[in-house]
Amino acid sequence: MPADHSSLASGRYDRPDMSEAGEGRAGGEVDAPDDRSRRPDWFHRGHPVFFPLAGFFTGMVSVIVVPGLYAAIVKWIAGYERVEELFPFVLLMFVVPIGLLVPQHTRRFGRYMLLGMVATVLVVVGVGIAVAWFLLNKDA
Repeated sequence: MPADHSSLASGRYDRPDMSEAGEGRAGGEVDAPDDRSRRPDWFHRGHPVFFPLAGFFTGMVSVIVVPGLYAAIVKWIAGYERVEELFPFVLLMFVVPIGLLVPQHTRRFGRYMLLGMVATVLVVVGVGIAVAWFLLNKDA
C-alpha cells in the first residue's frame, strides 16, 4: 500500500486502518509493527474470548431456533400429527456439540456451545416453572 494512502481517496477501503497487510496470512500473523497497525480493529479471532463467546451464543441460538424451524418444516411437509410423532428427533441437535468435543481443535468451541445450549434450556424451564407457580398461587 502506498504511503500516501491513495487507495483511501479512491474509496477502496472503508476505514484508513483497513489494508491488505493481513491478506494471505493465517490467523493474524504480523511481520512488522507497522503491519500490525494496518490490520483492521475488528480482527480479533486470535483473542482468547472469541471462541468461548461464539460457542456459547451459537448454542443459545440453536436451542431457540432449531426446534421451531424443525417443527415448521415437518408440519409444512407432513402435517401436524406427524410433527407430534417426529418432534423428539429434535434432540439430535445435541449431537453437534458432542461431535465437536471429539477433535482437539474444535473441543473448546464445542464445550462452550454445549454450555450455551444447556444454560438456555435451564433458564427457559426455570422461568416457566416460576411463572406457572406464581400464577397458580395468585389465584389460590
